[in-house]
Amino acid sequence: MKLSTRIGIAVGLTVPLLVLASGWLLLRLVDHDLHNAEDDHLRTRAAAVTPDARALLRASSADRPKAADTRERRLFSAALDVGVRVVGPDATFTGGPQPDANVRLPSGTSGPVTVRSGGTSWRALSVPITTVRGSGTLWVFSPDAADRAQLRLVRRRVAVTSLLAAPLSGLLAWGIATGATGPLRRLGRRTAGLDPRTSAARPPDEPTGVTEVDELAATLRTVLARYDEQAARTAEALGTARSFSAAASHELRTPLMSMGTNLDILADHPGLPEPDRREVLADLRGEHARLLGLLVMLRELGRGDLVEAEAFRSVDVTEAADASVAEARRRHPDARIALDAAPGLTVHGWEPGIRLLLDNLVANALAHGRDARGEATVAVGVRRSGEQVVITVDDLGPGVPPEARSRVFERFRRGPESSGSGLGLTLVAQQAALHRGSVTVTEGPTGVGARFEVRLPSTGGELPGRRDWLIGTAGANRSQSFPKEAS
Repeated sequence: MKLSTRIGIAVGLTVPLLVLASGWLLLRLVDHDLHNAEDDHLRTRAAAVTPDARALLRASSADRPKAADTRERRLFSAALDVGVRVVGPDATFTGGPQPDANVRLPSGTSGPVTVRSGGTSWRALSVPITTVRGSGTLWVFSPDAADRAQLRLVRRRVAVTSLLAAPLSGLLAWGIATGATGPLRRLGRRTAGLDPRTSAARPPDEPTGVTEVDELAATLRTVLARYDEQAARTAEALGTARSFSAAASHELRTPLMSMGTNLDILADHPGLPEPDRREVLADLRGEHARLLGLLVMLRELGRGDLVEAEAFRSVDVTEAADASVAEARRRHPDARIALDAAPGLTVHGWEPGIRLLLDNLVANALAHGRDARGEATVAVGVRRSGEQVVITVDDLGPGVPPEARSRVFERFRRGPESSGSGLGLTLVAQQAALHRGSVTVTEGPTGVGARFEVRLPSTGGELPGRRDWLIGTAGANRSQSFPKEAS
């Protein structure tokens, strides 16, 4: 059912009810006014005939029939258009229109009352009369048939008005609603053919002047924009999955082939000398560890590419650095790892990403930052610099040549003797970019080794528009080697 039809039916039903309610109130008010007019008239007539009624009672009590007749004629003449009944101790005098004598009249009334006799109702007013010879009551009556007729007339007019109001108000409301919903129908025609799956067309931003329609159009555009955004994110997620599959298959091929070769050696040579057997098993364990590390790194890259802004909150970098250093000390008890961090340094970021950045920087320094004696000395620092939090990781290793510093963060870059995945520093660069920061590598502060420096803004902001750390290298060359400092 159309909205205009619904409005027409609703108004067509509501208006008669309102007319009936208004008519009922009008009837009550008219009835009240008519009763007031009748009562005022009765009081006026009662005041006019009370002296004659008192004189009639005195004459009747004094046993003067002739005088009583005279007073009775005067009483009825003064009553004019009302009925009069004088009830005395010895006799009752009646004249004019009034209820039957057998109708019981109320006693002790202080104002006009309604008395019914057969099918007629009367307004009656009693006035007590006191004389030296006794007391009595003067009753004044007025039929309210004319008043009832007026009320019936008003009632019929209200009923007729209600019957006429239903179709007329419904048609009028339907016509007005049809015109008022015109912008809504136009919006419906504009959006009827939109299919966000096959077309990029969207409803134009053209104000109609109708607030509700403009708000509905704005909501529709917002929904479509969110659909487009989610569709893009879905496509990105599918691309990430495809890239993950391609990268994993490419990078896993070499260790899997090596493991297969070693397994064939063990199977084909059951009598292999023990030293050779231990060497093959060591190779298998190493390739197995490399596979696990590669899978973990690929998973973390995928997480970073798909993380949403809702996951960001205030992160204490000092606490994250302390936890990362403590874990590294536990894993490498022979290394010297120092931490110099000011307390309470926070950024608006993704806590797992900040921890991942720190863990990989420290792991890279421990793996490739050892001196000539094979000892690892790593210094981690966290400080504030203006509106940024600066993280530094220094080592005493061979360092990174200037010509290789721009490539150490590329995916799958490994040193010739590295057993890592080649994704550790890629994850560092990804998280730095995700937090709208930067990462650089230079010489160590003493001119020996390397310093990796990450700068992160303290305040929040929008995420990068494009995050393709895994997708962007799906077809790139893998396993390129460079000096030791990258992992």
